[in-house]
Amino acid sequence: MLVLITYDVSTATPEGQKRLRQVAKQCVNHGQRVQKSVFECLLDPAQFASLRNRLEKIIDPTQDSIRFYLLGNNWKRRIEHIGIKESYDPEGILLIE
Repeated sequence: MLVLITYDVSTATPEGQKRLRQVAKQCVNHGQRVQKSVFECLLDPAQFASLRNRLEKIIDPTQDSIRFYLLGNNWKRRIEHIGIKESYDPEGILLIE
């Protein structure tokens, strides 16, 4: 299933900056960054549960927030893109440079 993950982490303190880096790293490990704090992740239910659990342990819920949008398996018809960044196919070939 495709999961859209968005987050807003307070960076007013060094601890907040560290949390931001940790959240971004977890998301990079599981998906594609499509905007600064927005990731598209193709996950099975167990992967999603594991990632969500790790992210919940990183953030400070009194200062930060994370939103999960579960787009499911029929996600292709639910996404429209306008603008400069090319859209990508998370089911396509992954090239690592």
